[in-house]
Amino acid sequence: MNYKKLNGDEKILLSHGGGGRETAALIKDILFAEFYGPDSNIINYDNGQNQIKLLEDAAILDSPKKIAFTTDSFTVSPIFFKGGDIGKLSVAGTVNDLSVMGAKPLFLSLGLIIEEGFLIEDLKRIINSVVQEAKKSGVKIVTGDTKVVPVGKADGIFINTSGIGKVLYENISVYNITDGDVVIVSGDIGDHGSAVMSQRDGIDMDVAIESDCASLWDMIELVLRQGCRVNAIRDATRGGLAAVLNEWASAAGINIHIEENDIPIKDSVKGFCEFLGFEPYQLACEGRVVFAVKPGYANRVIEILRSHPSGKNAKVIGIVGDKNRGDSRFKGKVILRGIYGVDRLLDYPSGELLPRIC
Repeated sequence: MNYKKLNGDEKILLSHGGGGRETAALIKDILFAEFYGPDSNIINYDNGQNQIKLLEDAAILDSPKKIAFTTDSFTVSPIFFKGGDIGKLSVAGTVNDLSVMGAKPLFLSLGLIIEEGFLIEDLKRIINSVVQEAKKSGVKIVTGDTKVVPVGKADGIFINTSGIGKVLYENISVYNITDGDVVIVSGDIGDHGSAVMSQRDGIDMDVAIESDCASLWDMIELVLRQGCRVNAIRDATRGGLAAVLNEWASAAGINIHIEENDIPIKDSVKGFCEFLGFEPYQLACEGRVVFAVKPGYANRVIEILRSHPSGKNAKVIGIVGDKNRGDSRFKGKVILRGIYGVDRLLDYPSGELLPRIC
């Protein structure tokens, strides 16, 4: 395939998004070659479940009776960060949105919006990350689209992914949360937001902060298949832990009491937050989930989570609707008990705290 070269580097041209010869070459030589191998049959691809006709306008899939369907767009800056890149993030983010609903991720779409002049080498690196993360989670990329826009009309590359999953564990919902439920977080919070922001702004920390970006179906399924009574699960992405807890409290009409001392946070993330005046509870995670669990199952859930690499630092951080504490006026609120025993409201993040984080 012919690409424009500048200073010896191959780059994307507007013609690669025009639907003609160059578009076909880009799809065949980069996307299909990365997804299915350079010698794959690009007309039909059998993934063991469905025969995918790659050059059709839509994938025809054998669907289970009850499915979960989600979509997400990714505009993270920088596109390469410590612990991942926009490709890995796009798969993990959508896989996790399905997983927290008790759905086994099956199929993903992949939509690319690429700026003219984007390096071919970087595109290959991103697509390889997509492939590797999809393999880890067992999800299949079955359809997609590629558009190229003029210089200045995008910021390198944007990705949209939609996902379909088979619901294996039903009735996991924020509306099931009740008084007495135990709140558990699967690991250290704020890693992704700190990693991206520090790298974007060139903040040199004594200890490098790495994103927690990861697909979590296998960890979540490990908990659910043991029969643990889990009422709700949510991945703490934009807005972090604070956003998840406030969404739960508002939707379910309950209070949530959280112990600040019990929230797992790396020292490097605490230092980053103190330096810039952020609250770690409001920073995005991309590999952490929050559980609302029936109290009799909390210890078992912690034990299971800690047996998995992504849950090794799991902790109980609070309880729902503890009527013996807090002000009854705080209905539908998140109440954080600080390190000195003083309660305060942990509110939604507001304003543009960390734009372009995912």
